[in-house]
Amino acid sequence: MEVAIQRFFLKKYNNLSSEIYISHYCRIENNTVYTNGELQFELKDVTFSEFIKSAYKELKVDYPKFFKMDNLSKLAFLTSELILKKVVQNDQENNIAIVFANQASSLDTDVKYQNSIQNKNNYFPSPAVFVYTLPNICVGEISIKHQLQTENAFFVFDEFNAEFLVNYANQLIQSSKAEKVLCGWVEFYQENYKSFVYLADKQGSQIHNQQNINLLYK
Repeated sequence: MEVAIQRFFLKKYNNLSSEIYISHYCRIENNTVYTNGELQFELKDVTFSEFIKSAYKELKVDYPKFFKMDNLSKLAFLTSELILKKVVQNDQENNIAIVFANQASSLDTDVKYQNSIQNKNNYFPSPAVFVYTLPNICVGEISIKHQLQTENAFFVFDEFNAEFLVNYANQLIQSSKAEKVLCGWVEFYQENYKSFVYLADKQGSQIHNQQNINLLYK
């Protein structure tokens, strides 16, 4: 399925021009937060839960529902928020699409939910956990916060796939389905995590191509 999806977009859009740029990017990993290459926050020797809550407060994000999210959604939301708060205009429609991917899907939350139902003597399924047993829920949280009603998608790949993100985002912008595209790789499973999110736009400092995306991702 993964190969078929990639072949479809590569075949259909391999002649797209490269006049799309990277305007902003953010990376969260190893208890650090970087935006556009600059360190914004760091908190070593703590759990992910402690780190992400401290980052949320330190970076002055205001969205109380954040604390009810699962870890994958918290990671995706915070990484995206540090970009979107710079570009979203609350008083007008924002034509920003979202295209995310990862490897583990929502497995971290799936395991937690499974643990809540597998013991027949302590059977306690949690609706609050169940609602996050799809990876695209994190995209929904971002869309709700910023009232984004454009196209969004979440893909699962064996590894980070810059080529796919570039072709998909360029197609959305050049076909006028979106003015900008928030792209990213958001992975979380058992305290192992990495989030890399960037904004593809018609303006920016770096060309939106596979080489530049891979360099920023690393």
